[in-house]
Amino acid sequence: MAEETLRLVTQDGRTLVARAYQPEGPVRRAVLLSSAMGVPQVFYRPFATWLAQQGIAVLTFDCRGMGESAPASWRGYVASITDWVKQDHPAALAEVLLRWPGVPRTYLGHSLGGQIFGWLDGHEHFDRMVTVASGSGYWRYNAPQLRYSVHLLWWFLAPVAVTLFGHFPGERIGVLGTIPKQAMWQWRRWCLHPDYIAAEGNELRARYAQVRTPITAALMEDDELISPEGVRRLYRLYPNAPTRFESLQPHAHGLKRLGHFGLFKPQAATALWPLALTWIAD
Repeated sequence: MAEETLRLVTQDGRTLVARAYQPEGPVRRAVLLSSAMGVPQVFYRPFATWLAQQGIAVLTFDCRGMGESAPASWRGYVASITDWVKQDHPAALAEVLLRWPGVPRTYLGHSLGGQIFGWLDGHEHFDRMVTVASGSGYWRYNAPQLRYSVHLLWWFLAPVAVTLFGHFPGERIGVLGTIPKQAMWQWRRWCLHPDYIAAEGNELRARYAQVRTPITAALMEDDELISPEGVRRLYRLYPNAPTRFESLQPHAHGLKRLGHFGLFKPQAATALWPLALTWIAD
């Protein structure tokens, strides 16, 4: 297995850091892995490495303003979720198509990475989509323990932090990750709207309705951020895509905890990574 660090250039001239995980032998399938909000691509390295050892090529990347694609200075820096969708993901997809032509492809989205699939240009290049802990982020669909305390984030912490620093310094304050200002405001607007991402309007709804890619949606029964109802609600945006829900209870797999991030952690390697492989490539 070989890991290579890449520089991707978007259509509007931004440079993104990406990593390609190349199997030693023949490539069975290629995976584009899209990260959760505020989560750098390095978090997925153990899982991507393991997939490559199973013959699955993987590309991970940091969108503009995230992880290794963050700027040296935040002064005047602009990056929205719309930019991630319209510029950064197409650059990553182009690299997948160029690097691994002629093999079947899976889109693997974690949380936000899975929420935006229907908005992307080029979703027809994937013959399946797998999402992990992806659902509506509207605050009423948050996990019960978060449902009301999250208002502290949206009405106090986020506005104050963004005003002071010009971005949301999540790593510094121990809440979420580091997120560009425009992306944070856009996400905040969604999380306070009953339609969540569909608050972007009818054109976006129409795009989601065009998706016919089969979806496997994994939800964690002990997710500390989003409720199972919240996960299921997102897929109402996909009326023409066959969707199968995989409900994971940690104790059923010999794990004490799973939560929003646990599927990608090495602790889940023995119990759950082979199962995830069947969703991705079986």
